[in-house]
Amino acid sequence: MSFRVGIGHDVHRLVLGRKLMLGGIEIPYTHGLDGHSDADVVLHAICDAILGAAGMGDIGEHFPNTDAKYKGVASTEFLRQVNTKVRDAGWAVENVDVMILAEAPKLQEFKPKMKYHIALELGIDQSHVNIKAGTSEGLGHIGTKQGIAAHAVVLLKK
Repeated sequence: MSFRVGIGHDVHRLVLGRKLMLGGIEIPYTHGLDGHSDADVVLHAICDAILGAAGMGDIGEHFPNTDAKYKGVASTEFLRQVNTKVRDAGWAVENVDVMILAEAPKLQEFKPKMKYHIALELGIDQSHVNIKAGTSEGLGHIGTKQGIAAHAVVLLKK
């Protein structure tokens, strides 16, 4: 059996007038993330980590923000397609570890639902998905509530 590790990162600006989607679920908040799709930084980071581990490029190559067909698309669809691509190449996601950086909203109560959604979409046990959330202690664009970022690490097995 062989293994590969991938890392992903995404960040989007917070704006009025959009739903806040993180980890495939809607989070009640006054602002949402600005982007071509639903701008779910958690799922985008996971997609990049999976694609990177499989040596298949990045999310922008597969779902370019210049393509009108991805306008407003739920990032869950990106995750499904990425998972299918790596499975077709003989890889399976073994585990996912995500770090969300957000000054607000507080995410503790939403982590179990995100974990459930991600595990379901990837076809893995929830015990193989970990979600962490932290702040930037008031520093930078995250700390001043201008955006939210996510980092993901994924282990694939052949």
